[in-house]
Amino acid sequence: MDLRGKRGPPVVGLQDLKCFGLGTPATGIPASNIISAVQQQDYSASVWLRRRDKLEHSQQKCIVIFALLCCFAVLVALIFSAVDIWGEDEDGITEDNCSRDCRVVLVENIPEDVTFPNDTVSHLPLSAGFFNLLDQAVRVVEIVSPLWLLNSSEYESSFQPAARQGRLLLSRLLALKARKVQLKISSGITESTELKILTKAGAEVHFVNTTVLTKGHLHSSFWVVDKRHFYLGSGSMEWRSLATRKELGVLVYNCSCLALDLHRVFNIYWGLQSKEFIPSFWSKRLYALFNKDSPLKLNFNSTEAQAYVSTSPNVFIPKDRSSDLDAISQVIKDARYFIYISITDYLPLLNTSTYRLAICYFASVLTICLFKSWLLHVFCMPMPRYWSRIDGFIREALILRRVRVRLLISCWENTHPLTFNFVWSLRSLCMEQANCSLEAKFFNPRIQRDGSLQGINHNRFMVTDRAVYLGNLDWVGNEFTYNAGVGLVINQPKGMEEKNSTVVEQFRAAFERDWFSSYTRSLQANKIPVCNKRQMNRMVTVKGSQVDNGPAPLRNEPNDDGQHGTAKSETDIPESGEDTFQPKIHLFEQKQAQIKKIVWKDTIEANSLSSESSGSREILHGPL
Repeated sequence: MDLRGKRGPPVVGLQDLKCFGLGTPATGIPASNIISAVQQQDYSASVWLRRRDKLEHSQQKCIVIFALLCCFAVLVALIFSAVDIWGEDEDGITEDNCSRDCRVVLVENIPEDVTFPNDTVSHLPLSAGFFNLLDQAVRVVEIVSPLWLLNSSEYESSFQPAARQGRLLLSRLLALKARKVQLKISSGITESTELKILTKAGAEVHFVNTTVLTKGHLHSSFWVVDKRHFYLGSGSMEWRSLATRKELGVLVYNCSCLALDLHRVFNIYWGLQSKEFIPSFWSKRLYALFNKDSPLKLNFNSTEAQAYVSTSPNVFIPKDRSSDLDAISQVIKDARYFIYISITDYLPLLNTSTYRLAICYFASVLTICLFKSWLLHVFCMPMPRYWSRIDGFIREALILRRVRVRLLISCWENTHPLTFNFVWSLRSLCMEQANCSLEAKFFNPRIQRDGSLQGINHNRFMVTDRAVYLGNLDWVGNEFTYNAGVGLVINQPKGMEEKNSTVVEQFRAAFERDWFSSYTRSLQANKIPVCNKRQMNRMVTVKGSQVDNGPAPLRNEPNDDGQHGTAKSETDIPESGEDTFQPKIHLFEQKQAQIKKIVWKDTIEANSLSSESSGSREILHGPL
């Protein structure tokens, strides 16, 4: 038999085995077994390598996932620690089921010695409005106020009987505990006797350190009652707001849509208790419900309207909330025929000294060592710069759209002298311009027998032919940049045939009553008002090329009843004691140059550039 066609297992040579890395094979071992062993080793090595790669990849994924989870946990912790999330569900009130059929009442405080003709408009007293809100309270009253000074002294009450309204309001607040109504207060001040009394009576008081957070102050002034009714205006929890100052605000009843939005502003302050930083992320429950782009459509006193709430400064504004400057800009831009502004202070300047403070401290030692001390004073003195936001809006309305503008500004002891320069600058735009009208008047308070001022126009609102803006801040650069305030915009372009039927028309009537009253003085081209209480109701006359070296004594002649009356509001200063006056120069250029000399010569009132509002400054300067 031929066995050549049958072959046995292949013979593997020594060289072939060396190629597989096995070296010299053992004698008697088949080559097939050796090849299988080699293949098994290769397979095991490849499996091990693949498993190692998978293991390394899985470890990397675990590390990445763990890092992401850590970051997410830290982010959540920061969010929850930055702003406390309230546990309540807002009493079940939502944007869908809230009330939009609202009743609006204007409230104001008119001092006893400020009288208007009987045929002019009058509104509910501010103290009565506060009492009505407290009567409506069922569950909770939330209050934000820049000042807490309801208790007047016996001396103050002796010549101001209306000062007792502050004590009565305090007693009504203390009585809320007996009715099982919760009182929540957010305040920017810690040293207040009234707050201590209310805290002992069960009120919850949260302190907001706005000085650390914004380098400013808490100037917001509003109430929210049961998330259904609210107050917003210039009046604060101070007896002067109920007695000696002229205040204006609004009470809104059965308007849970707006009240809920204002409640969210309150919770921003409430959540910032004792915080030393501003959160980068706000809770969703603090987002605005309505803004200038999507205002709330509702009925005010059976009339169609649109409204929203605005706030300041920018660092206190969560998502979807409009700022006060945006609200003011929109109201001015939407005006077609007129813009009436009633404000306590108007000064388009921004004090930038806060930005230079660190540099001053760093350079102080070197400056004192190498140079004279007066150089340090010059370097570290406040350096204001022009703040064009609101001033630019007004100029645009005057020149580009030919809208009539009226400015009613308070003339009181903290009125900065540069205010008149800026107003004159606005008036100069309309010189020899057709259909351009800017009028300015100053509301003069009365000097009391004790030397204090009464009847200061503390209003802060603007009304146009279509809308009204009511706020808490003066129109000063530092106010909107650093201080916390709240505003309310009401748009009612379509009114009813009945006079003063809409809220906008009621604000217009209140402005015109003050504008045409005997307490206002027009800004004249050749006179500079002096508004401090030592030189109240006087005008410095610009004569020739000379500048008066100082104000003449305030003439205060006795009246028929033997009491000393106030000087006339627009008297000229005689030269050398004479009763006759020199001819006046009406050239605008010479007047402006001489005004600047007088203003910069008398810079005693320059401290009004600080970020404090008029309310805070009044405490520093004594009673009004």
